[in-house]
Order: sequence, then C-alpha cells, then structure tokens
Amino acid sequence: MIWLETIANGIFLGGLYALIGLGLGFAFGVMRVVNVAQGDFIVAAAFIGLFLYPWTPIHPVLVIIPVAVVAFLIGMALQWLLVNRVLGHDQIPQILLTFGLAIVLRNGMVAGFGANSQSIDVGDMRFWGFDFLGLRLGVLPALVLVIALVLFAALHLWLHRSRLGRLIRATADDYQIVQLQGVNYRKVYAVAMGLAMALSAVAGVLLAMRGSFTPYSGSDRLLIAFEVVVIGGLGSFWGMFLGGMVLGVTQLIALKLDPTSGLMYGHIVFFIILILSPNGLAGAFRNAVFWK
Repeated sequence: MIWLETIANGIFLGGLYALIGLGLGFAFGVMRVVNVAQGDFIVAAAFIGLFLYPWTPIHPVLVIIPVAVVAFLIGMALQWLLVNRVLGHDQIPQILLTFGLAIVLRNGMVAGFGANSQSIDVGDMRFWGFDFLGLRLGVLPALVLVIALVLFAALHLWLHRSRLGRLIRATADDYQIVQLQGVNYRKVYAVAMGLAMALSAVAGVLLAMRGSFTPYSGSDRLLIAFEVVVIGGLGSFWGMFLGGMVLGVTQLIALKLDPTSGLMYGHIVFFIILILSPNGLAGAFRNAVFWK
C-alpha cells in the first residue's frame, strides 16, 4: 500500500509538473518562442499570489483567479511591447531577451520580497486527507490534479471549438497565410502569450500552496518545464500532461528508494526518453503500429 500511495502522490505531483510545462509548451508551439524566463515568471506569480491572498474572500485558493488575470495582462503587454520586436527565424534574440527578463525579475523579487523562503498559507487544507480504495491521499494534491485536468481539457476544447482558438492554431501553422485574411498576427501572439502566462501563474500559485519558494527557485521550475515539454513531445498538450505524470511518479519512487539523490533519476528518465524518442512520448505513440 505504501508503494501504491507513492505512485498516487506521484500522479498528483505530475499534474502540477504538467501545469508548469504547459505555459512554456504553449508559447513555443504557437510562437516558437523559447522563454527561458518561464521559471522566474512562475515564481513571480507565486509572489503576486502571496501578496493578494490576505484579501481573497471565501478561501485562499481563489487567489488563483486574480493572479491569472494579472498574469494574462502582463503576458499580453510583454509580447506586444518586447517579444514581437524580436520575432523571426533567428531565435537567439528571443533567448537573450527572455534571459535578460529573467535576471531583472529575479533581482526585483529579491529586492521586493527578500531571499527567505515563502509559502501561501491555505490553513488546515494542507493537512486534509481522504481515504480512497484503502489509500490515504491528500486533498490539496488531488485538487491540484483536478485543476490541471480541467485546464488542459478547457484549453484543448477552446483551441478546437472557438473562433479565436482556431485562429491561434492557424497562426501557429503559418502566420503569413493568416495575414492574407486581414489578421494581425502580432495581436494573436499577444493573446497567446497572455494565455501562456496565465497558465504559468496558476502553476506558480499552486506550487506556493503545496510547498515553499524563494526568488531563486526559477531555475528549478524552468528545468521541470523543459523536461515535461521534451518528455511529452512538442506540440502535444496531452503528451505534456503524460510527461508530467512520468516525471512526478519517477521522482517520488526514486526518492523512496534513494532519499539522498532520488531527484536525479527524473533527469535520467528525461535523458533516456530524449535519446530513444527525440519527439517525446507523443512522437513515439504516433510511430507505433497501433496508432496508425
């Protein structure tokens, strides 16, 4: 039962990891922007949530909503004012720009909030648990997984069913073609970046509720985001979700077996999948006979 609980908690952790990677994967899939400031934006969202949660009515979990709205507006402004100026076939200017933003964000957070560990206090909810098929599981980790599933499903449906969602997909395929239809692709990119930042903000707030963070936590979050995107496969939302599951379960099982260096095994699995299937798990499934 201990191992089953470990696997279940790994799945819960994988939901959070999938959300951490979703913003990065979405921005790259639509705009081909490699946002190396992704981890620091996630941490910045956690600090915004920390600032706003004392004024959140009903329950601190609802602080996710205003933080996501703020992040959406910041993402749109960032894309419109800065990133759109360096878009092109050469990704080096984008990487340099987002790297500079990461440095500014990190130092700004240290100056504004200090370097001590912080967390969002959700009260006794952090210790609530429930019994499921003989397993004792946490309410907050389960809630994180539910939120991740809802956001992945909502984003998938929105991209395929709504007019703006289809426009974003068309712009991602070929922005020059949509220009012929009178569409300003830069505005579409601004909306897409706003969504990417809002999704990252949700991950940041949930991360702050589950554990602690500092202004220097961004690099760890960026590494998790890249691993989730690569394991799942670029351009596949549900592949990224599966990538988060793989990474979360691997880390918790490895920590159970080797508490001193268990986190290393998640990186080893990432490396093995990258070698065996450079297109990630989604690419491997597409190439399987049963998929065809």
